[in-house]
Amino acid sequence: MAGYRKLGRTSDQRKAMLRGLVTALLANGKIVTTEMRAKEAAKIAEGLIAMAVKEKDNYETVTVKAKVPRKDADGKRVKEVVDGKKKTVFDEVEKTIKKDNPSRLHARRKMLKVLYPVKQAGETPKKTKEVDLVAKLFDEIAPKYASRNGGYTRIVKIGQRKGDAAMEVLLELV
Repeated sequence: MAGYRKLGRTSDQRKAMLRGLVTALLANGKIVTTEMRAKEAAKIAEGLIAMAVKEKDNYETVTVKAKVPRKDADGKRVKEVVDGKKKTVFDEVEKTIKKDNPSRLHARRKMLKVLYPVKQAGETPKKTKEVDLVAKLFDEIAPKYASRNGGYTRIVKIGQRKGDAAMEVLLELV
C-alpha cells in the first residue's frame, strides 16, 4: 500500500494543491474540502505544527544597533543638504531581535518549502501586506498546542457535494 493518496493528479499538481490547502488552513484556521484531500492536508499540517511546537523556544534574544531614518511630524524622511546633495538623516537605535538557533532555522526553512506566501487584504491595494505564516506558527499556533501530543487538526463531515456527491468535510485547527 502506498504511503499517500494520489488524488487523481500528477505529482506536481498534487503537491501544489496540498501546499495551497495547508497554507489556507494555517492562515484561516479552517477550510472546506473533500475528505481525501483533508486527510492528506491534515498530515502535512500536523507535521508543521509539531515542528513548530518542538522549536518554539529555541532562540536567543540579541540587542543590535540599527540605523533608522529620522522622520518629521508628517511621517516623511528628514533630508539635509550635504555638499550640495540632499541626504537622509539617520538615527542609531538599539533593537532586540530573536536570533534563531540552527535547529529552529532549519525548521523555519522546511516550513517555507511547504507554505505559500500569503497576503492580507487591505482597504486599498497599497495597504495589502504580506503575512509571515512561519512566524505565526512559532508565535501563535505553537504555544497554543504546547501541552498537546499531536491531534492538532479535526475533520468534521458536512455532507455530500451537490455536483459529484463527493464527501465534503471541514478541516480545522483544534
